[in-house]
Amino acid sequence: MAGKIVEVRGLEFHYPDGTAALRGIDFYVQEGESVALLGANGSGKSTFALHLNGLLQGKGEIRICGRELTASSLAGIRKKVGLVFQNSDTQLFMPTVLEDVCFGLLNQNVPLRDAVQRAKDELERVGMAFAAHKPPHHLSAGEKKRAALAGILVLQPEVLVLDEPTTFLDPPGQRALADLLRNLPQAKILITHDMPLARDICSRAVFFQNGLIAAEGTVDQVAARFGWQF
Repeated sequence: MAGKIVEVRGLEFHYPDGTAALRGIDFYVQEGESVALLGANGSGKSTFALHLNGLLQGKGEIRICGRELTASSLAGIRKKVGLVFQNSDTQLFMPTVLEDVCFGLLNQNVPLRDAVQRAKDELERVGMAFAAHKPPHHLSAGEKKRAALAGILVLQPEVLVLDEPTTFLDPPGQRALADLLRNLPQAKILITHDMPLARDICSRAVFFQNGLIAAEGTVDQVAARFGWQF
């Protein structure tokens, strides 16, 4: 039986003004599992996700690949959890796509030749080899999403966290991204309002409501309980 690659117990977080964003979250993901985080805007989904690699720090216990997230383990855990943000422009900032995908590797002191080859391989995998030398701002929304994903995958994370991955994509782009995600081996956490995507990719869903997990089950079960439509 697969082990738990993500474990969260009793996670609480308050914003500086005292607002409770997370009020005791217990959550897990098994190795290779894909889980959808559902719920209204402001329910705590993205705030929760930002805790998984230490971008936010609340109270409670987080374990990634069996290792507790602490100040001393933070750098290592950030190599294991790859975040793909809703707006790809926040992740694409270098002059060319290839340079963007190389960026994280070079920060890890990977030799330039090796970094370039690994970046090219990853761009090939996501169907973006043709755009290696293009400026990111010349790409379509779907292409930007794939380029941003390549920049995360090249770092070989064990967990992918994707925040609204189909935002700004047309139907063909949504289908292409779903096909790509379905075939990736990593455990995946999808924050999404896209029910067809959640149903296609995820075996399980949790529903966030007012900083709590209000329900858990299959995507169909959770969506039906809260009146979400496919």
